[in-house]
Amino acid sequence: MKEHNKMSSTDRQTLITRLLKETFKPITGTEFAKKTNVSRQVIVQDVSLLKAMGEPIVATSQGYIYLHQNEDEVLEQMVIVCQHSPEQTPEELYLIVDHGVTLKDVIVEHPVYGDLTASIRVSSRFEANQFLQKIQETNATYLSSLTDGIHLHTIKADSKKKLESACAALKEAGILISK
Repeated sequence: MKEHNKMSSTDRQTLITRLLKETFKPITGTEFAKKTNVSRQVIVQDVSLLKAMGEPIVATSQGYIYLHQNEDEVLEQMVIVCQHSPEQTPEELYLIVDHGVTLKDVIVEHPVYGDLTASIRVSSRFEANQFLQKIQETNATYLSSLTDGIHLHTIKADSKKKLESACAALKEAGILISK
């Protein structure tokens, strides 16, 4: 469903911001492109410009999301260090989300660029499977392949007990590197 046949970049950016603010579900660049009758690349450019103007938009494997101000206020959060093979990634994701924990991001230390952080935002097996499918479809490699499997995750939940439970499961699986 197209909003307008010809939309100015300002109108597109206003629409993108409004739609992202109205939902907590990710919206893909392709969905925006269809709505505005432009290419996905134009949407990528629009979102980049919005980010440069300070809009808290994050690109995830499921699409774009708008970070609402109070999103992390009621949640416990911690950074964990993990190491595993690429084949163990599904196990890692499932162990985290099955304990009611959201995997917010992955961080690796690159020898040239320093810390590289990528938003993941996976909270359920469904979202984990979408992430894994996107990796497979695009033939992408995991960032942890740059660091022999060593990487950090920011994880969050509505209780510290859930975070501790997920960490215990990761440790038992040999994925969590103890502090």
